[in-house]
Amino acid sequence: MKKFQLTTLATVLLLISTSAFAFHCPKEMKKIDAALAAKPQLTSAQMTEVKKLRAEGETFHKAGKHQEALDALGKAQQILKIQ
Repeated sequence: MKKFQLTTLATVLLLISTSAFAFHCPKEMKKIDAALAAKPQLTSAQMTEVKKLRAEGETFHKAGKHQEALDALGKAQQILKIQ
């Protein structure tokens, strides 16, 4: 019985964490969009990379790959120097 309870608990926690990632992605995309709207001082190569990473993040998010989305968005944020 305990093994069933632990398995159930683990499944519930996994589903909750996946949902949390899903809601977190759009928030991070908005931060990047706001930073881009402020016309940051970036080289053209940096700007291209940020836009590519932002697009990848959205693609991953829509595919349900939220950790990959957050990883890509985090790289864009590092270039933009935002948190």
